[in-house]
Amino acid sequence: MSLESVPPKYAQLVQALQRRIESGTYPPGSLLPSEHQLIQEFSVSRPTVVAALRVLREQGWIESQQGKGRFVRGRPAMAAVEPNRPGQAYLTNPETSTPGELIEAGAVALPNRVAALLDAQPKSKAFLRRRVVIRDGEPTEQVSLWLPLELSEGTSLTSGEPLREGIREHLRSRKGVRFDHIVEQITARMPTAQEAKQLGMPKNVPLLAVFGAVRDASGRPLVVVEVLLPADRHELEDAYPVA
Repeated sequence: MSLESVPPKYAQLVQALQRRIESGTYPPGSLLPSEHQLIQEFSVSRPTVVAALRVLREQGWIESQQGKGRFVRGRPAMAAVEPNRPGQAYLTNPETSTPGELIEAGAVALPNRVAALLDAQPKSKAFLRRRVVIRDGEPTEQVSLWLPLELSEGTSLTSGEPLREGIREHLRSRKGVRFDHIVEQITARMPTAQEAKQLGMPKNVPLLAVFGAVRDASGRPLVVVEVLLPADRHELEDAYPVA
């Protein structure tokens, strides 16, 4: 779950309770204050408290016991692990942090998969910004950002210069939209001749294609980020608790 630079109230409450757990104010095994107590102390609504407690439970900070309440488990072992999630990285990191070459920026017809992720009609027009990322002097991945045409208006996405801020922050400041969550899909396929040439890879090596569909809190699709990774140069790793 992405927390904005000015987090919504439930995210602020999540952070406040996490700090108390880490500091020992709420030690492992202790009973967490009730919903009513949290509402009174933090001056927030019940839906805000419920959302925050759901996040803490899903992340493994607390557990619920029927008829008894919510108990503190402590800082989850996985909380310190930074998972390798390419979609999120390219949405939050500025383009200036990684050398690369802009190879396309403009209105194009949507491929079927991206159209479905944007809840748009296949072959309808959307804005595409595509870069090849270069590391150690060699192309290593191709990153494509797809978004509705109206969302690209008034932004710097058409610029040939690398963005000095992440796409999330850029769209927040220019268009007032806020990213809430990402649904990520990973597939494997063979590269096209053009992709193999752009990435300097053999045609018989498959690509890992990562699609990150970004939505706001209402579920409205905002952006799709597509990352193409030559399979012989990359591996994807994630970490999560066992429920």
